[in-house]
Amino acid sequence: MKFIDEARIEVVAGHGGSGSASMRREKFIEFGGPDGGDGGKGGSVYAIADRNINTLVDYRYAKKHLAQNGESGRGADCYGKAGEDIELRMPVGTIIHDMDTEEVIADLTFHGQRLCLAKGGAGGWGNLHFKSSTNRAPRQKTTGLPGEEYKLRLELKVLADVGLLGMPNAGKSTLITAVSNARPKIADYPFTTLHPNLGVVRVGQERSFVIADIPGLIEGAAEGAGLGHRFLRHLQRTNLLLHLVDMAPFDENLDIVAEAKAIVNELKKYDESLYDKPRWLVLNKVDMIPTDDRAQRIKTFVKAYGWKGPVFEISALNGEGCQKLCYAIQQDLDDKRKKRDDEEEHEADVRFQGEAINPDESR
Repeated sequence: MKFIDEARIEVVAGHGGSGSASMRREKFIEFGGPDGGDGGKGGSVYAIADRNINTLVDYRYAKKHLAQNGESGRGADCYGKAGEDIELRMPVGTIIHDMDTEEVIADLTFHGQRLCLAKGGAGGWGNLHFKSSTNRAPRQKTTGLPGEEYKLRLELKVLADVGLLGMPNAGKSTLITAVSNARPKIADYPFTTLHPNLGVVRVGQERSFVIADIPGLIEGAAEGAGLGHRFLRHLQRTNLLLHLVDMAPFDENLDIVAEAKAIVNELKKYDESLYDKPRWLVLNKVDMIPTDDRAQRIKTFVKAYGWKGPVFEISALNGEGCQKLCYAIQQDLDDKRKKRDDEEEHEADVRFQGEAINPDESR
């Protein structure tokens, strides 16, 4: 199935039905009075987050989504039937924008989340509502209100714990294949990956994390060069970035140092918050470096690059160092979750103490 992470749609809620101006007419009842019912409410349009969907391909060609109109009221106190709502199922991580105002209407962040995109119009009143002691045979009625109508832009940002970034052919697809259940296309030429891939990495019976692979970045990506700039948004929700560097073509000119710095510069140009995310350096294809020279070459690269953070040496092809990397990632994510839970618990305690009974009220 083709990966689609952007779509434009139009949602139209149903119009409310008109009220009825009817009079009761029965044998032997000369003055029956008004009995016109109200019109039915128009159907609304809802968005529902579904974790079983991972692309917006359903909205690539289905552009317009209309809810049902409410039925008109009838005589004998018959109210019109309400129009049926429609539900649009979207992947978790979808952001919904109003195309006219560019306002974010909704952000679907968890499975089952349900939000109203367009509200149906209210039904009109029948003449039953207008009777009074001075107006015993009203002919007034009201028409139903129109439903809301919006043009929306859907943007998908995949939800992953860890994101991979690097130059084309750095070995990102090979790594995600080696450590997870994802099976992206792998080949010996650049830009093999054309769309993001997600994989679940399991490091224990109940311990796992989600890793995302996006197309490789090149210099000028923030200005639109290459493919990766279109998918950098998918890294914005991650907790940790792994910067993969291909160590195989290492030479004395330190070209890979310039390439590694170019990737970081593109992150900064694209989004400062993405640049500030925790980032680890992962040196891939170390199996292609002679064993005698490996330590010195890695030391030289790290020094030239000016890196002060965590460094991991792996070979995604034969699995060397991958297990150590996965366990370190899981431990880091567990520590962050524990810290976040402790902070939320502390805030809850503070709120509880702040809501304690006032001493003056206890007297």
